[in-house]
Amino acid sequence: MSIKFIESNKNVELHLPDGRVLSAARGTQVGEFLRMVKDDFGAPIVAAIINNEIHELTYPVEIEAHCTPVTMDSADGARIYRRSLIFLLELAFSELFPNAKLTIDHSVSSGGYYCQVTEHGDALTQIELDSLKGHMLKLVDEDHLFGRKQVPIQESIQYFQKLGYEDKVRLFSHRQKDYLTLYSLGERMDYLHGYMVPSTGYLRWFDLNLINGGFTLQFPRRHAPTHLEPMGDYPKLLNTFRQYGNWLTRLDIDNVGALNDAIQSGRADEIVLVSEALHEQNVADIAQQIAQKNSRIILIAGPSSSGKTTTARRLAIQLLARGISPFPLELDNYFIDRAKTPLGEDGKPDFERLEALDITRLALDIEKLLSGEKVQLPRYNFKAGMSEVGDSIQLKDGQPLILEGIHGMNPRLISERWTGAAFRIYVSALTQLNLDRHNRVSTTDTRLIRRIVRDARERGYSAAQTIGIWESVRRGEKRHIFPFQENADVMFNSALVYELAVLKPLAEPLLRQVQHRVPEYIEARRLLAFLDWFLPLDASLIPGNSIMREFLGGSSLKEFKIWRG
Repeated sequence: MSIKFIESNKNVELHLPDGRVLSAARGTQVGEFLRMVKDDFGAPIVAAIINNEIHELTYPVEIEAHCTPVTMDSADGARIYRRSLIFLLELAFSELFPNAKLTIDHSVSSGGYYCQVTEHGDALTQIELDSLKGHMLKLVDEDHLFGRKQVPIQESIQYFQKLGYEDKVRLFSHRQKDYLTLYSLGERMDYLHGYMVPSTGYLRWFDLNLINGGFTLQFPRRHAPTHLEPMGDYPKLLNTFRQYGNWLTRLDIDNVGALNDAIQSGRADEIVLVSEALHEQNVADIAQQIAQKNSRIILIAGPSSSGKTTTARRLAIQLLARGISPFPLELDNYFIDRAKTPLGEDGKPDFERLEALDITRLALDIEKLLSGEKVQLPRYNFKAGMSEVGDSIQLKDGQPLILEGIHGMNPRLISERWTGAAFRIYVSALTQLNLDRHNRVSTTDTRLIRRIVRDARERGYSAAQTIGIWESVRRGEKRHIFPFQENADVMFNSALVYELAVLKPLAEPLLRQVQHRVPEYIEARRLLAFLDWFLPLDASLIPGNSIMREFLGGSSLKEFKIWRG
């Protein structure tokens, strides 16, 4: 099928993935090409991939090309929508509260960003927030265009100095290129790390909600790109973010520009030592809580590359120092036979569902072990896909069990009888170190970069292979981990302020090897552009028991076995 906009011998053609061909005059913006098919993709189109390069909808098409629309239900589309929404919020906020400062702090699980207001006196009132939302909606209705231009770096720095944005000045002072791409909306300009929608008229789906001294900027989730879900309540998660943010402020490193300044001035060893001391202190505090509660079951869960393994081993050492020797009960050995594994939506075995485990046998074994009985544990043969006979175990009096796995926060994992005796630990890299007050560092990106480095070292995976499976990993986390994170007794934040600086020299060569012709190329280029903002840090400064060693290699805990005697 061919859809023609203009009859001309100077037309160019765009080939869609379904075989359709769109034709229009050379130089026509790709958004105009896609306007005729905008209702055929199930979600609003916000950008386009042209010959495996992502472009904004304002990109002029000069040659025949293959084109894939980028919709709001894709990872790139969601980022573009949310980034544009931040700039809309920033403009509306600056017009209503010209003397105050807005910071986009961190994400919240139900689809939104936690925002803080400073230099305003008290927190925003509900009336003020309603007024802010109303002004944003007015700007949406007026459909203002987003401008885009390259500005010399010194001119950019001077602009943000006048606005009093020291965080942006510090960040841009380390810029290697001699220009900065700035977006404009009315008289307002800002740096937004990534592409944008063409105009404010695209930004119809959002809400603002007061919460914990700040407010959330709510946006749609990818699975329902034009619908806002009810806001959940995440007091433990927000408190964990706030604690780490306060610690970064005390360390005077609450943005990437400040981190780069510290590295450049020779403070790298201090940053590493203090960061590691904070981790060790937190692990020791958790061990103390477990000892005081005399917990018989210790459950550890968290998303991929959150550092669960190292956290579990460091916790075991702290418990051993208190005379407590936990026995590691490996959940992987409780997989049911592969032939009986429930199937996912794609018709393939879904090993991440709770029903993929024999939870009935797990509950029975836990009951017997904690009652002092001898138990024949299962051992799962992954090659054969079958359960076999494992070790015969009997715990010592008062010896607790430690279970690590993605279902650790799920209340169905253990029987109700032992719920009161369980201590649940949620581990995640909840970074609070942002590029600047309006450009977040995604916790997901941090974990992906961790995993790219580890997969290359331990499994021989290319960056393209790790990126290729990441979407599936994320789906599993959203279904089986994030909904239960508030069930934790404590949240351990495994983020380290320096980590992206030390991962950068290892991740960049891997990302550069991703070839242009593969789908993962776009994500690799995005991550490279992100890492470009960080100065490198020498990995030799990282101690052997650091969580970073789980990804860098050289961990002194790798061979550590929790005593089973």
